[in-house]
Amino acid sequence: MVGLVRAIPIRWRILSIAALNSAVVLVLALLIWSGAKTLGSAWDDVRQVRKSDKVLAVLESETGRLQNLIHRYINQPSPDLFAEILLLREAVLGTLSTRASTDPMLSGSVDELERATEHFLRGFGELRALQTNITKTYEDQILAPAKDMAGLYSIIEGATGHREAPIWPTLKKSRETFTAMLVTANAYYLAPASTSADEVRRNTDAIERTIPAMIEFSDNDLQRDALKKLKSRTAALHDGIGNLSELLTKRTDLLRNSIDASQAQTIAAIDGLSVKMRKREQSAQMTFDNTLADISRKMLSIAAAFLAIIIVAGVVIALSIRQPLRQIMSSMRAIMSGDYDRKVAGTDARDEIGAMARAVEVFRKNAIAKRDAEDELRASKERAESALLELSATQRNLIDAERLAALGGLVAGVAHEVNNPIGISLTVASSFARRADMFDAELRSAAPLKRSRLEEFVRTCRDAAQQLVANLHRAGELIQSFKQVAVDRSHAERRQFNLSESTDQIVASLRPVLKRSPISIVVEVPEGLMIDGFPGSYGQILTNLFLNAVNHAFPAGRAGAISITAKACANDDIEIIFADNGVGMTPDVQRQAFDPFFTTRRNEGGTGLGLHIVYNLVTQQLGGRMTVKSGPGQGTTFHIIMPRAAAGGGTGKDETDSETKRWPTRMTSST
Repeated sequence: MVGLVRAIPIRWRILSIAALNSAVVLVLALLIWSGAKTLGSAWDDVRQVRKSDKVLAVLESETGRLQNLIHRYINQPSPDLFAEILLLREAVLGTLSTRASTDPMLSGSVDELERATEHFLRGFGELRALQTNITKTYEDQILAPAKDMAGLYSIIEGATGHREAPIWPTLKKSRETFTAMLVTANAYYLAPASTSADEVRRNTDAIERTIPAMIEFSDNDLQRDALKKLKSRTAALHDGIGNLSELLTKRTDLLRNSIDASQAQTIAAIDGLSVKMRKREQSAQMTFDNTLADISRKMLSIAAAFLAIIIVAGVVIALSIRQPLRQIMSSMRAIMSGDYDRKVAGTDARDEIGAMARAVEVFRKNAIAKRDAEDELRASKERAESALLELSATQRNLIDAERLAALGGLVAGVAHEVNNPIGISLTVASSFARRADMFDAELRSAAPLKRSRLEEFVRTCRDAAQQLVANLHRAGELIQSFKQVAVDRSHAERRQFNLSESTDQIVASLRPVLKRSPISIVVEVPEGLMIDGFPGSYGQILTNLFLNAVNHAFPAGRAGAISITAKACANDDIEIIFADNGVGMTPDVQRQAFDPFFTTRRNEGGTGLGLHIVYNLVTQQLGGRMTVKSGPGQGTTFHIIMPRAAAGGGTGKDETDSETKRWPTRMTSST
């Protein structure tokens, strides 16, 4: 049977199942139609009840919303809110006059609902008039006296010559009480509460009590006249508070008795009608349920018979599709596992699954071609990786050469600077030796030695000794500074070091290089900033930044200034700012500043590795962050944030080497 079905296209097999389902639907539709008349009558009753219920729900929702709008209008009156209340009022009356009056289930109760609604709306009119009176009372009897009192306080303060005057403490306390009273009065007007009213009265009484004391301490007529007026305006404000309190109490009673009570009456009437409609709906629902139960029994019998037929047909059709699909799946698994030599079965079938088998066969052939191409690509990749390793080794050599070049320039500058005091010392020593020989010859001669000659020799010895000590001490300082910087730079070991001392040593070792240019240096590093890190890397960073500034920020011997500042910041970090007032960078140069081999002086011997090394040392070995901010003619500022305890654990060279392997994918960090 499966073989016979396989000769039929799959679409016709599926359509046969659909045809059987359609036959079931047709028979069931005839059965349902036979009970439609009984269900129709019952459904009409249910529908009418639900329609009436919707009208009641609309009335309940509209009246409830109208009540909320009235409460909002009382708290925050506005023309838009009043217009919305009027529109909703017309909607409620329209619902009563059009929908409810024509509804057969509600027509007998419309009069009662209309009376409750009219009483509700009349209460709103009275409430609106009362609200207008409240607003006018607040503006005329609260805000107006308060405004006058504020002006009088300003006059009294202006008439007080100095803050040591006897009236000043009482005046200050009175004005603070006035400010608190005004804030509480505004809160009471916006949200009436007995506590707010009592607080306003207490503050007003307190102001009245301070006025006699201020009159007693007043020392000029302007103060006394202003205090008399302040007393009268305080009394007026006190009366205004009482009037406002009475009006707000009346408004609360009107809301409770006219608005909320009418709303409750309307809801009670609606609830009564809802109970009546529920009973009628239950009766219609019972008729509806009985009819449905009868139809369900008949439908169950017919559905069981057709279901058996559909199951048999479905099993046969499923087998005609499943078996060839399993063969195709087996062929696909073989292809996925790499067995491309197994031919796909079922390619000679003429149905849709046969077409799928032929497509899988094409896929198998393509997979064979793809395997051959991947083998060729793998061989090409190995050749490219070999070339990349050679390129990385060349790059590391260039970075090491850049480091040695910076250190070599530093050594040359220090050697030139040390040569000056040593040369002077040598000259002084030679001159001193000649003077000593001449004095010895005079001592050996027969001529007597004069006292003036002896004093001259002693003075000459003292001057020579002072010059020797001063120049040799200067040479010793330069050598010591360079020695510490050179040791830190060569060993690159981790230790604790004082940031201020290391900065001074590095700057001292760089001054010979900077002496050739009119550049001033300002160092502001506080004492006591201890770093657990790599002083050699820190020296490399400052050296490269200095040399970069000399070569790029101040070209052709241009004068300028360089500043180094440091401070502790949050999260146990250190903030270092290296800034110059040189020519600055364009946006394009700033965007590529930290890229390796990027330089604006390629034709003048620049390698483009100085700032790249700095960036790698800060971010990789020290575990910090580095940004640059610059503009043409605005100088350049390097902003470095690094932790007190460096994150890196290896040497600077290793960290930089590891970074150079990744530099093609790094984004430049700039602001």
